[in-house]
Amino acid sequence: MNWQRHLEDYRNYLEFERAMSPNSIHSYVFDVEKLQSFLSVNDIKCSPSNIDHETIKTFVYEISKLVNARSQARIISGLRNFFDHIVLEGYREENPVKRIAIPKIGRKLPETLTTTEIDKMIKAVGLKTRHHLRNAALLETIYSCGLRVSELINLKFSDLFFQEDFIKIVGKGNKTRLVPVAKTTKEAIENYKKIDRKRLHPDEASADFVFLNQSGKPMTRAMVFTIVRQASSLIGLSKKVSPHTFRHSFATHLLENGADLRAIQQMLGHESITTTEVYTHVDQSHLRKVVDQYHPREKRKNLKG
Repeated sequence: MNWQRHLEDYRNYLEFERAMSPNSIHSYVFDVEKLQSFLSVNDIKCSPSNIDHETIKTFVYEISKLVNARSQARIISGLRNFFDHIVLEGYREENPVKRIAIPKIGRKLPETLTTTEIDKMIKAVGLKTRHHLRNAALLETIYSCGLRVSELINLKFSDLFFQEDFIKIVGKGNKTRLVPVAKTTKEAIENYKKIDRKRLHPDEASADFVFLNQSGKPMTRAMVFTIVRQASSLIGLSKKVSPHTFRHSFATHLLENGADLRAIQQMLGHESITTTEVYTHVDQSHLRKVVDQYHPREKRKNLKG
């Protein structure tokens, strides 16, 4: 059985058994294709069922010259997952990546925006961009609901339950969750719908999607990234900002204002609370204020003072 056949089986496994998103599937398969390319360039003849530990170790050593530790760790993890599948399917007895160490890396957390910066970005795109009502509603939604980009571009009017103050989100693995929606967000979407979106004439397949491009088609991930970068540029922001920065800021701001971590986990659609903890780091100054305000010994000390 050759590499392409194994990769096709692996794709099906990730899609139908693991219920992964297309982007995740692409990343996992791409890791294996890097290994396959290395074998081809070096004229190494082997298949997934008989490649040995030393060959993969050599590949990892060579790839470490080209990528940083974080990327290296992701590639090794991706290969482990692929060969776990090969073992599971009975094509080999042991995973050849099992004994290859993953580089230790610290937690890399994205930038967090302040509420003032977010307000300025939404105001800037709402005044100075061509599709200002759409762009303002888009940023308002991704921040106030803590959405992933894929969730934002796939949001439908049939998922909006504004009377109940919730929206339904279809997240990773087609798992649905209900997320509260703020009054300002509802107003931004309604304004966009009544004015900006009314000028478009989407076909039947696109009519239910909330956010459309100027051709009346659902927006792409790339367009959302462009709008975020444009908003950042308009206010002269020096931080490196992406759509995910809004999601991270949503979680961080909730935690800083006393929200329960489990509730944040549910709203973000995380399976593991550990993942939520990574997103919702709080800076040391905020932690210090929490202790000063709520710890009984600190409160006693403040009263004495």
